[in-house]
Amino acid sequence: SVERGVFVARPGRGGAEPAGRGPVARPGPHSDHDADDPADPDPDPDDGAAPGHLHVWRVARQVMTATTTAAVLGSVRAMACDVTIHGSPTPGVAETDVAGALSRFTDVDRACTRFNLESPLMRVNARPDRWHEVPETLLHAVQEAHAAYQRTHGWFDPRVLRTLVGLGYDRSLPFEAGGVATSAVAVPSSARGPWRPRFRGGPGPQVHLGGEPIDLGGIGKGLALRWASERLEQVVDDYLIDAGGDCVCRGRGPDGDGWRVGVEDPRGGTHPLVVVELRDLACTTSSIRLRRWRCGGRSVHHLVDPRTGRPGGDGLLAVTVIGPDAAAAEVLSKTLFLRGRRAIAAEASRLGVAAFWVGSDGRTGETKRFGTRVIWRAQ
Repeated sequence: SVERGVFVARPGRGGAEPAGRGPVARPGPHSDHDADDPADPDPDPDDGAAPGHLHVWRVARQVMTATTTAAVLGSVRAMACDVTIHGSPTPGVAETDVAGALSRFTDVDRACTRFNLESPLMRVNARPDRWHEVPETLLHAVQEAHAAYQRTHGWFDPRVLRTLVGLGYDRSLPFEAGGVATSAVAVPSSARGPWRPRFRGGPGPQVHLGGEPIDLGGIGKGLALRWASERLEQVVDDYLIDAGGDCVCRGRGPDGDGWRVGVEDPRGGTHPLVVVELRDLACTTSSIRLRRWRCGGRSVHHLVDPRTGRPGGDGLLAVTVIGPDAAAAEVLSKTLFLRGRRAIAAEASRLGVAAFWVGSDGRTGETKRFGTRVIWRAQ
């Protein structure tokens, strides 16, 4: 497809599912107004566009994107989404450098998916009360998940797998088609105390989950973004890694004034609600736009409150967080979502987070730190 305009973060379609199309961060129109260029009263958004490049798009008499192109340096399909690296070709950067960055997504996908019973994670989940030798990728992912659990005082807790299975989300579901319905599944329950996984390093690292299976879908893509960026920043100064709507932006962008990212309206449509300008920052979104379904006659979704064992986030549709680290931003977007509409503003302000949210009624809110990044808003 022709990549053009502001990158639009499409929340709620990503995840570690092997089937179905994930959320591709695609450029698109930015308001309900027509693009107004005095020289072209009815501009064709595809005029002059070249495949694989980012071009100018005019909105409300303002240029909202780069006037120069940002090439596609590489792409891969992983973690149920298209992963694309955009940037300016840099002398001395080999295809192996870009491939090495993209391989972090396939590594995490293979090691941490719960939708493949033969994956390292699911082999550990089959006997969570034992020690298991695991790939380093899984070791580090579980360590990071435990650190997030401690940092959030349990608001982030990957031990929600049994709840998801009980809601019928034990396999990849056709969310894109809509109208998904499942039957409640009886699963073993256990008294959930503190999570205390254990780790052994060395040439054959081992993990002990502490007795309960886990789902790493709440942090896996953020970790892949972090690790890919760490690899790429050694050889490239300016780039944007788009992983299904979540992204890492490094450097000054094509025009030297940052990368523009639009946040999609979770109620649908092609117009983003806001456009932010980012340098050396990540942007992630947690949303129930796509992954919601009916189970036993009631509406449910995949963002489970570990305190209640039920889908949480009353009154919210989506939460977007901007921060220096993609994994931390992904965790924060989820834990803020679980706070619900009534408590999210106070909690986000207390944490000093750059956050933006959309309520079930379509009303939006944001923190002051997020507002300083906004360069355009839908009218």
